[in-house]
Amino acid sequence: MTSPVGLHRVVEPVGVLPQAAWRLDASPRVGPDEVLIDVERLNLDAASFRQLSEKHGGDGAAVRAEVLEIVTSRGKMHNPVTGSGGMLVGTVRAVGPESPLGLNIGDRVATLVSLTLTPLSVDDGLAGWDGLGEQVPCSGHAVLFARSIAAVLPDDLDPRLALSVLDVCGAPALTDRVVRGYVAPTVAVLGGAGKSGSLALVAARRAGAARTVGVVPVAGERERLVAAGLADEVVLADARDPVGLSAAVAGALGGPADVTVVCVDVPGCEHGAILSTADGGTVIFFSMATSFAAAALGAEGLAADVSMLVGNGYVPGHVEFALGLVRAEAGVRGLFEARLAAD
Repeated sequence: MTSPVGLHRVVEPVGVLPQAAWRLDASPRVGPDEVLIDVERLNLDAASFRQLSEKHGGDGAAVRAEVLEIVTSRGKMHNPVTGSGGMLVGTVRAVGPESPLGLNIGDRVATLVSLTLTPLSVDDGLAGWDGLGEQVPCSGHAVLFARSIAAVLPDDLDPRLALSVLDVCGAPALTDRVVRGYVAPTVAVLGGAGKSGSLALVAARRAGAARTVGVVPVAGERERLVAAGLADEVVLADARDPVGLSAAVAGALGGPADVTVVCVDVPGCEHGAILSTADGGTVIFFSMATSFAAAALGAEGLAADVSMLVGNGYVPGHVEFALGLVRAEAGVRGLFEARLAAD
């Protein structure tokens, strides 16, 4: 008997949900409420790819070998250091008769649930990937459960672009929701030149932010974000330096931000984000590099009266919202396309 949340696919330890499991059964048999996907590309989340790349000193072959080992040994792409995975693109091969996902054989889809809970098998040894970018062309299969989420890829966007957008589509939707809860707030986005950060900046502006600032760590990213025109101010600061970061944000906004969105892919940015946020404000942690213990204890230690939200990647309507921003905003689309070209 199959479980709508995939309990039947858990190999060890038995009794936990697939995301918490060490190993999943990725066999291609299809249960009555499952969907089988022929995989063509993985998109590793930024925190996971950065950790692997830094661990191996930028050696693409070593990164490729470790990703392959993770998938082979765990039956899913679940980085044991960052605890994160990514998502994938593929074509529906089979659909169980009781699947509620509304997918059809032949649909080209992007999964909107993490690879950390998606049974996955790779059969080409990742031979087509150089290990130097987040997007991983590959051949294999994956399984979706009844409680999984997937979106049919749009016809008007390059599949690689659509995959990049859908990988972070929860960030702009949640930013929009939070910003609309304030009257003309100021908004700071840490990692504003990245995928989720650039979308969050656009979403904040459209939701009624009075002023926005994008925070980036290097001059090249500052130049690109200024050229894209997505923020009222762009400042250079290390998000891991709480005092320097808060000073940069306050200097750009005239005080701490009402809403701070954390879209960085490195650890250690929790205290700076909290210190950069006004009392009564909100911090959205949309990064898999976040330590939520550090965030909670840091807010307590700073006597900071801030709400802190974990961006879980899902907000109703998030797919069309994010794709709509990319279609309508040349600046954000340009950043995405330049990133893909560099990869």
